[in-house]
Amino acid sequence: MRISETSLGGLCLVEADEVQDERGGFVRTFCAASFIENGLELPVCQFSISKNTRRYTLRGMHFQASPAAEIKLVRCISGAIFDVAIDLREDSPTFRQWFGVELNEENNKALYIPEGFAHGFLTLRDHSHVAYQMNVPYQPEFARAVRWNDRAFKVDWPFKPEVMSSKDQLINDFTW
Repeated sequence: MRISETSLGGLCLVEADEVQDERGGFVRTFCAASFIENGLELPVCQFSISKNTRRYTLRGMHFQASPAAEIKLVRCISGAIFDVAIDLREDSPTFRQWFGVELNEENNKALYIPEGFAHGFLTLRDHSHVAYQMNVPYQPEFARAVRWNDRAFKVDWPFKPEVMSSKDQLINDFTW
């Protein structure tokens, strides 16, 4: 398992190796010791899967506010997504900057998203499934979001979304 920091402090790309034999493949997707060695924490308390039927489905940009701010490890287990994290930490030198990466079932990559980041993705294939590990349980009263195409962030999405929840469509511009 290789863990490398991205251009946004604390946001890391996690790459796992696949072992192949006559039965197929095996990938270790999480190793607490590797995370600790790299100064990351992720005491997993919740695991969720997002099922997305159509390509160009957009989910995001979501986060939980304090005191329920969460750490996430996000991986695409089937299909492909363009995964995006936006730094919302006001005291960060990369405040309002974003990072995007393709996660798919072939590349064995995951994105480690620390507290203080909004997260979302755009599916690139039909039937894309996304697995999330979180360090705190979802608490709807602390759920927040920023608009996926807010001019404050200038995220360069590879395609225009075709499917989005009505809730995500109603999010206003970033006002901090």
